[in-house]
Amino acid sequence: MLDEIDSRLLAAVQANAQITAQELGDLLRLSASQAARRRARLEAEGLITGYVARLSPARLGLTVQAFVQVQMAAHSPEAAREFLRLIATLPEVVACWTLTGEADYLLRVWCEDLPALNALIHERLLPNPAVARVQSQIVMAQPKADAGLPV
Repeated sequence: MLDEIDSRLLAAVQANAQITAQELGDLLRLSASQAARRRARLEAEGLITGYVARLSPARLGLTVQAFVQVQMAAHSPEAAREFLRLIATLPEVVACWTLTGEADYLLRVWCEDLPALNALIHERLLPNPAVARVQSQIVMAQPKADAGLPV
């Protein structure tokens, strides 16, 4: 069970993964060592699973973000494994979800431009025998940035 201090600590770390134990302690009205111990406990318990840096897609030359729905030709375990092996080799695919409904997978992709997205779809995804159909939606704007989890 999380208490209020744990929830506030998780929110603070989620907002700024580089927050120091001293800053965390000040925010939580705890000593730096108490804040560090709580953070270490939440890491050990698996509530904090890692720390990441958010990079600027535009500064990296990635101008097209898209969501790609993939419908499988077959639903065998081997077809799924083959498709997921392919996805693991594609750096443009930054997230992959399995879904209920018409599409079997939803991919979030970042590409340099539209020709790169076209190549990803037509040269990498569609030629895979496990893939029956692909439908993409290009992101026009992102009014709400990726947010942390509600704690």
